Amino acid sequence: MKIGVFAKTFPGTEPAAVLAASRDARFQSVQYNMACSGSGPLPEAISADAANAIAKAARAAGIEIAAISATYNMTGPDPLKRAAGRRAFAAIAGRAATMGAKLVTVCSGSLDAADQWRRHPDNDTAASWDDMCREFALLLDLAEAHDILIGVEPEHANVVSSASKARELLDTFSGSRIRIVLDPANLLEGIEAGRQRRVLDEAFDLLGPYLALAHVKDRGADGAVVAAPKGIVDWPYYLGGLKAAGFDGHLIAHGMSAAEAPAVAQFLRRALAAL
Repeated sequence: MKIGVFAKTFPGTEPAAVLAASRDARFQSVQYNMACSGSGPLPEAISADAANAIAKAARAAGIEIAAISATYNMTGPDPLKRAAGRRAFAAIAGRAATMGAKLVTVCSGSLDAADQWRRHPDNDTAASWDDMCREFALLLDLAEAHDILIGVEPEHANVVSSASKARELLDTFSGSRIRIVLDPANLLEGIEAGRQRRVLDEAFDLLGPYLALAHVKDRGADGAVVAAPKGIVDWPYYLGGLKAAGFDGHLIAHGMSAAEAPAVAQFLRRALAAL
């Protein structure tokens, strides 16, 4: 497995500076965000020059672009905002190959109009599921046209809220370009310590062959996001489970400050060496 980081962990709007900072913190790859190029996270157009600048900066820093974020509220109630998000996805997907990435990441969204990371009671309805699937069908057409994969992360606040919901999505679009981004802190939110391994085992069993990216952030006993390994996640069990599931991709650290990042990279190097 390779040790990576959210590029936007590091300040800056020039890819060369951001990717050099990622390298200097001893990461091997990034999940890139277009905000690191000064365009905001969801630009509706990306020039060839902007895409080439990212690829050039990655080569200079010796950093891989493991994925690019195109996260918008796929099930939000505002059709204009969703259409804008879809246009941004299309722009990012269209330049992903130039930037050096095969995977573009999204979230399944929430019916909450103000915050895609806040749970809404209607997220669990059949109507919201069907609406989300219609949005995914549109994105899959774009993914096919641009030969990229779509990475979806189970989030408690979203329509795809668990490993079982993620598997349902995979089964709904069987054989498609949808893949899974796994984050243990999301799966374990609100889960008592005694059930932690059972929840992780379910995720590996249901999603193992479809894992495209693994996130690394932790969660304190009070539920707050903290840098790994400062929280409740059983990291040896999680990393061992990824290995047993055949995952050999990028571990993308986030939920930390730039100052904390080198220590997280060091922790992951030691944890992987111990496997």
